[in-house]
Amino acid sequence: MTRSTAGPADPGTGRRSAPARRVCDILRARIRSGVYGDRPLPAEAQLAADFVVSRNVVRDALSLLRDEGMIDRVPGAGTFVVAQKAVQELDRLRGLAESFETGDSRIVNRVLLAELMPATPIVAERLELEPGTPVVALERVRLLDGEPLSLDASYLTADIGAPLLNMDLAGRDVFGLVEAELGLPLGSAAVAIEAVAADPTVAGLLSIRPGAPLLLLERLTYTDSGRPVDLEYLRFRGDRFSLSGRLHRIPVTPHPGVTTPTERR
Repeated sequence: MTRSTAGPADPGTGRRSAPARRVCDILRARIRSGVYGDRPLPAEAQLAADFVVSRNVVRDALSLLRDEGMIDRVPGAGTFVVAQKAVQELDRLRGLAESFETGDSRIVNRVLLAELMPATPIVAERLELEPGTPVVALERVRLLDGEPLSLDASYLTADIGAPLLNMDLAGRDVFGLVEAELGLPLGSAAVAIEAVAADPTVAGLLSIRPGAPLLLLERLTYTDSGRPVDLEYLRFRGDRFSLSGRLHRIPVTPHPGVTTPTERR
């Protein structure tokens, strides 16, 4: 008889992990939609009955949410939501303040850097400039309702960025300044999104632990005439920010010579 040499199941891949993730996903969605507000989450026994799972699965799901920084347990009072995520829609090109300066929310910028400097090769390539061409570099911590939300590093062509150095970079979005003050309409942006970990410097600026998850957006913005003018690297706190949008299915035209399943019948 062959004896298995496998060790104990890894908690991350054990039999309870998939149900726990499913419960976690539903609870996260409820939290984002404000279902619980400032009230405690239902007790473990109630959640287990609601989801038709064991209390161990519920505990695992709540542990995942605690690791994300979304909930915390208050002894004698229950489990409460401690972090509501700011959700930015992906329906159009907009600045951060345009997305969240509604109601009582307000974006404030802490400017760390605002100066002319030679373009590095990658910045020059993205902005279609010669390496070493002067560009304006901006680095700002963006705060939503007084709490750090993101660290933004922006590189603008000098003709666009230089006038901004004398404007209100602490209280205004760059997009708003470019369009309202410079009279230059923006047209579109190319965006790439990935998950990264916070290094110690970024963690200190965003008031999070080193290694905490960040959502990194690389965004290259073009004028309405198609000229690239603003390259940005936006690092959002994973516990405070998410993206949302609606995607439409567009029929794909087959390549010449490729038959569809219907045609093969």
